[in-house]
Amino acid sequence: MRRITAGLFISLDGVVGEPQDWHFPYFNDEMGAAVGAQLASADTVLLGRETYDSFAGAWPGREAAGGEDAGMAKALGDARKIVVSRQDLEFTWRNSEQLAGDLVEAVTELKQQPGATDIAMSGSPSIVQQLLAAGLIDELHLLVHPIALRSGKRLFEEGAPIPLRLLSAQTFTTGVLHLIYTSAGTPGSAGYDDAKVHLADVADHPA
Repeated sequence: MRRITAGLFISLDGVVGEPQDWHFPYFNDEMGAAVGAQLASADTVLLGRETYDSFAGAWPGREAAGGEDAGMAKALGDARKIVVSRQDLEFTWRNSEQLAGDLVEAVTELKQQPGATDIAMSGSPSIVQQLLAAGLIDELHLLVHPIALRSGKRLFEEGAPIPLRLLSAQTFTTGVLHLIYTSAGTPGSAGYDDAKVHLADVADHPA
């Protein structure tokens, strides 16, 4: 089964909405490398409509311009791009298609299709929320910005708990934290119990 990795810009207080209004002062080469590595691990990209529109409005032009990010732009253009939307869409960016049917059912089927690489998500917080709740996100890549926005759409809102296990953590020179999580399962599952043991060990042996 193929894995889904989801990458998001997020504030210290959990806001993921409108990142174009607060994210850019923290962008540097470290963050660019992290975002690029997550997307480069996939030949299929799953996007919400707003995120897709943003990508489609920027990356084809960057590929045509042949600048320093033309390689990334070409990789995104060559990737299979699947867009989640309730509206019927028409596409001009190559290799783009619309996800058909129920989101959870369609993504479950997508994960079961043959493929040697991951399925990547970038942004698209509403879609990520639904897939997290359904247990379909295999890795959650959070770029935590050192700013408290105090309002806006949050990634984790009301609902059932979602236990996560930290896979890696890196601090950038801007103060941004790059945190990668995977599911810790549900209470009573092996993954959840393993995570509790790990946390207890960290508490007993702090760094």
